[in-house]
Amino acid sequence: MKDILERAAQIKLVIFDVDGVLTDGSLFLGDDGLEYKAFNSRDGHGMKMLQKSGVIVAIITGRTSKVVDYRMKSLGIEHVYQGQHDKRIAFAELLEKLKLSSDEVAYVGDDVVDLPVMSKVGLAIAVQDAHSMVLKHAHWQTPSCGGRGAGRDVCEMLMEARGVLQAELDSYLQ
Repeated sequence: MKDILERAAQIKLVIFDVDGVLTDGSLFLGDDGLEYKAFNSRDGHGMKMLQKSGVIVAIITGRTSKVVDYRMKSLGIEHVYQGQHDKRIAFAELLEKLKLSSDEVAYVGDDVVDLPVMSKVGLAIAVQDAHSMVLKHAHWQTPSCGGRGAGRDVCEMLMEARGVLQAELDSYLQ
C-alpha cells in the first residue's frame, strides 16, 4: 500500500469513467428514448471534497447522455468528454490543456475499453467488480463496486495520500 500512496500523492488529475464506475453499469432506457442512470451521492460528495483539496476531476466516457452533463455540472466538474470511443484522444487533450504529465494522472475504470488510458497513467485504478483483465492491469482496486461507493473510495484514498483527508472529515464535526 505504501507504493500506492506514494503514487497517489503525485496525482493532480483523476479521470473517471462513468458506466460501471460512477454507476453500477445498468442502463435504464425509457419508452421516450431517454436514458437514466443512478449515481451514488457519496461518490459525488467525495468528488467535491477532492476538488476542494486541489485535485482536478475529469470524466471520459464512451457513451453520451444528457444526465451525465447534468450530474457533472452539479458537481462542478468542467472537463467532461462523452462519446469517446478511443479514450486516448480525450486523455491526450486533457494532458495538453492542463499541462500535466501522465504520471500526475489517475484513471478509474471497469472494462477493457479503459485499458488504453489505464496503461498510460501514473495510477491505474479498477473498481472492485471490474473485468478481470482490468483488475490485472490496475495498480489499486477499490474496496467498493462501481456505483456503490467506488468513486468515494478513490477520492478518500487520494486525499489520504495528500495528507488532507482527516482534516476534511473533521471539519464536519465543527
